Amino acid sequence: QLQLVESGGGLVQPGGSLRLSCAASGFTLDYYSVGWFRQAPGQERVGISCISSGDGSTYYIGSVKDRFTISRDNTKNSVYLQMNSLIPADTAIYYCAAVGCSPDYGLGSTDFWGQGTQVTVSS
Repeated sequence: QLQLVESGGGLVQPGGSLRLSCAASGFTLDYYSVGWFRQAPGQERVGISCISSGDGSTYYIGSVKDRFTISRDNTKNSVYLQMNSLIPADTAIYYCAAVGCSPDYGLGSTDFWGQGTQVTVSS
């Protein structure tokens, strides 16, 4: 079965950090660009960061730039999202997906979603 599984979410205080993982099973992630999306309560799902296959170029939306870092480890068939300086507005379910990625234009779209991982930033 081809799937991406997110993990690493949790409850963290404002200013804290979390590292999300996106692990692929059933296929080799090396050949795919991967994006992270998030959906806050009552809001639409939004693409926040992506990393391309090949040269590993990245994209971030403005609200997470300089706080979040996306990376990939092809030896572990995984992509990561390091989130620092977390704020309550980062509270959401986070999803990863294999989508197109452009450093200039951002993430592509997909209809295939996993379960996501919940991130809650609260004191």
